[in-house]
Amino acid sequence: MTPSPPIDSYLTHLRTERRVAARTLAVYGDALSRLRTGLEGLHIGLDAVQPHHVRTLMAQAHAGGLSPRSLALMLSAWRGFYRWWGLQGAVKLNPVDGVRAPKAGKPLPKALPVDQAVALADELPEHTDPALAARDHAIVELLYGSGLRVGELVGLDCQAGDAALGWVDLVDGSAQVRGKGSKWRNVPVGGPAVQALRAWLALRPGVAGASEPALFVSRRGTRLSTSQVRTRLKALALQAGLPTSVHPHMLRHSFASHLLQSSGDLRAVQELLGHANISTTQVYTKLDFQHLAKVYDAAHPRAKRK
Repeated sequence: MTPSPPIDSYLTHLRTERRVAARTLAVYGDALSRLRTGLEGLHIGLDAVQPHHVRTLMAQAHAGGLSPRSLALMLSAWRGFYRWWGLQGAVKLNPVDGVRAPKAGKPLPKALPVDQAVALADELPEHTDPALAARDHAIVELLYGSGLRVGELVGLDCQAGDAALGWVDLVDGSAQVRGKGSKWRNVPVGGPAVQALRAWLALRPGVAGASEPALFVSRRGTRLSTSQVRTRLKALALQAGLPTSVHPHMLRHSFASHLLQSSGDLRAVQELLGHANISTTQVYTKLDFQHLAKVYDAAHPRAKRK
């Protein structure tokens, strides 16, 4: 079927006057084709559309499997068309104004299974420089063992100071870090992380610059960057044979999820993560339920479905 004349004119306007990208033009063309076909089914003309018609078409598209993001793009195309057509004097009101697509659900954070996280922490990095191998091992232990953000990790200094963004106290096994909103918090540093840090600190003087305060430094002796941490962690995950690509925040998610599985103490996990609002932490209860559901499906005789 050929496009309706106003839709055809609008697409020409987008292509020649607005000079939108070919991909965007294709998306708008598909959305407006949906509008035309849907209105034919309702026996409604383009110039007679009301908001309730738009909602009906959106509900039909949603029931047909269109995602919230795709629905939002579709409504945006319709809204733009009616805005343009209104400027031509064809319609007085934009029937799409005020109609919103359903909110897309937030994806759950990805956490490693316990055995994979432990295997990664136990993996001794392969590196031509033993000092940098010790550094990488300490980094993994801190990310998983203390739930630090990667920015907090690279901001750690060797010693406390007025200019420091954080530091580790190996004597009492804790770290002081300044997180989001410049809020300080104290997090525990476990025994394996303390041992790994001691091993790294013994070799650090041969790598770090004389005046460099950073706890973790690159081979050039300067403070390690977040991108360098991501690169090293990805390589270490491959070395350990993990079936998924690992990034620093995944270890933070793993820290929170595994701690919650064992303790069930949501408030404590909130404090350790440095979340200002407990609703941010509650997402890990969904991860915990997913873990329990898998155990149930695998073990309970009534869980197996024919």
